[in-house]
Amino acid sequence: MRYVLLGPPGAGKGTQAALLSEKLGVPHISTGDLFRANIGEGTPLGLEAKSYIDAGKLVPTDVTARMVEDRLNQDDAKDGFLLDGFPRTVQQADILEKLLSDKDLKLDGVLNFEVSEDVVVERMLARGRADDTEETIRTRLGVYREETFPLIEHYGDAIISIKAEGTVEEINERTLQAMGK
Repeated sequence: MRYVLLGPPGAGKGTQAALLSEKLGVPHISTGDLFRANIGEGTPLGLEAKSYIDAGKLVPTDVTARMVEDRLNQDDAKDGFLLDGFPRTVQQADILEKLLSDKDLKLDGVLNFEVSEDVVVERMLARGRADDTEETIRTRLGVYREETFPLIEHYGDAIISIKAEGTVEEINERTLQAMGK
């Protein structure tokens, strides 16, 4: 059971991934968590990522991909995973496809959490983070759309659309149903 989770910031991917991970017994692998863990543990990849982050730059795809590869090679991911935050681009999707095909594996699907922009803004403003203003949220959503639309096209029939509005439980039920679980 190998799934990629897509959706805009505030769509509830992390919340759903945590629930799905618990219910399905596969790890939720978040690139944000990978960065924090590798940096916190002072791994060579973590130190490399930190040098970019400290300079205010994006961590290059190859560094992120190596972190993801290391994580996918851990025992708990051998029977599946829920990948959140990677891939973000078609180039990264190609890298992931190669990582999996090298092990004779492929994705079971791509869960695309769809939510209206207004709901995202409402959810993110409710989190109360200082950097979450309506303007910055809408800017981030624009960046997400630009980055992700080609990815949705790339995955084509593998996309499983999930209406990510309603209660956490309703969304989780819809997700499990869409996954055939």
